[in-house]
Amino acid sequence: MNVITQISGEEKSFKRSVLAVTSFTAFLTPFLGSAVNLALPAIGKEFNADAVEMGWIMSSYILTSAIFLLLFGKLGDIIGRKKIFSYGILLFIVSTFLIVFSWNITVLIFFRIIQGLSSAMIFGTSMAIITAVFKLGERGRAMGFNVMATYLGLSLGPVIGGLLTQHFGWRSIFVFLVPLGIISFVLIKRKIKTEWADAADEKYDWKGSVVYGLALFAFMYGFSILPTIAGWIFLTAGLLLAFLFMFIELRVSNPVFEFGLVIRNRVFAFSSIAALINYSATNAIGFFISLYLQYLKGFDAKTAGLVMISQPVAMMLLSPVAGRLSDQKNPGIIASIGMGVISLGLILLCFLNENTHIAYIITLFVILGAGFGLFSSPNSNAIMSSVEKKYLGVASGILGTMRMIGQMMSMGIAMMLLSLYIGRESIIPENYHSLMSAIKIGFLAFAILSVLGVFASLARNKNNN
Repeated sequence: MNVITQISGEEKSFKRSVLAVTSFTAFLTPFLGSAVNLALPAIGKEFNADAVEMGWIMSSYILTSAIFLLLFGKLGDIIGRKKIFSYGILLFIVSTFLIVFSWNITVLIFFRIIQGLSSAMIFGTSMAIITAVFKLGERGRAMGFNVMATYLGLSLGPVIGGLLTQHFGWRSIFVFLVPLGIISFVLIKRKIKTEWADAADEKYDWKGSVVYGLALFAFMYGFSILPTIAGWIFLTAGLLLAFLFMFIELRVSNPVFEFGLVIRNRVFAFSSIAALINYSATNAIGFFISLYLQYLKGFDAKTAGLVMISQPVAMMLLSPVAGRLSDQKNPGIIASIGMGVISLGLILLCFLNENTHIAYIITLFVILGAGFGLFSSPNSNAIMSSVEKKYLGVASGILGTMRMIGQMMSMGIAMMLLSLYIGRESIIPENYHSLMSAIKIGFLAFAILSVLGVFASLARNKNNN
């Protein structure tokens, strides 16, 4: 009896350690993203960057993460998820430190690319580690806390990022993150001794990985520079390479992308599509609203951050509840309700203008936050619980890739609209009207996408596997 109690106590302690480490790292990158959103005008002013270049500060990070997430997810299955996760944290610390010394916009974007690589290593394996440790029935709750940490990062990012930018300059954001990254690295080295490599006997699909990376880069880069001729050329090349990638993957024994998961598993397929559409429709909201509040409303970075905090706070409060519900009820239904709430918020955002009262914006942020909170952890639970153990890393990588591709497409739409309405110019009072037009058209496009996402989310619940 004492032995059983001891084992049970050790198991609980181990699970708490895993949840603490993965949640802490889940906090870091969303904190960084939301803080940098607030710092964009300050960065643009220092480096005399135009609107499109400011977009690339965000997009370079997202694009790199999208390209490598799936690859590191699969590599984690083979050589060890903890190993990839640990190296990812270490690279995050180094790249974040280097950004502090950026001397022009090109160097800053280059270091953001390295930071995106570290993000891919962390998020390509973290969800698989959680799924391996927590059993069905307690997994949704664990994912709920992990998502809550993500939203806590999103909540504190605008506030702390705004305060740091206003009083100490934008570089202080990255200085602030370095010790937090070090704490994460120490935690995983001291608290987690277990390694997970459920596909250690498999060979890595390097050919498919290279083609996949090239396809995604060409497609996402082309999408971000539309409607230029070069944009259409890159987009076409990306689609052709995607077909080549599919051809390769269907003919290798250990593919980096398990198309069988999508073909055979309805829940996995439609949950992944729902995630892709959700992030495509929502990621650039913070980017647009940051520009809107600081340029069109004339708020300083600190005040803009305080306004934007309402959305992630609502997400943070609802995520653990939604995670627990997804252990008891059909997670697909809960996630679909969340998508519906997000659609409502986006439709209402289409009516935004220069004279909109700030209370209206805060109310919409609360609605959007509630929708995100209801969608994220149940959707992640549906995806990760629908696959076999040896595919956990692949599933985690696909989930992360859907998120990053969606975020990149969202930023691609935003950058395309800024390019169309403002062009390669700095944002000044003379083009504020054009900025407002770009923002309104962007929210309309996102609202349409989100409504389509509701149908994709509901589709998984028919004839569940």
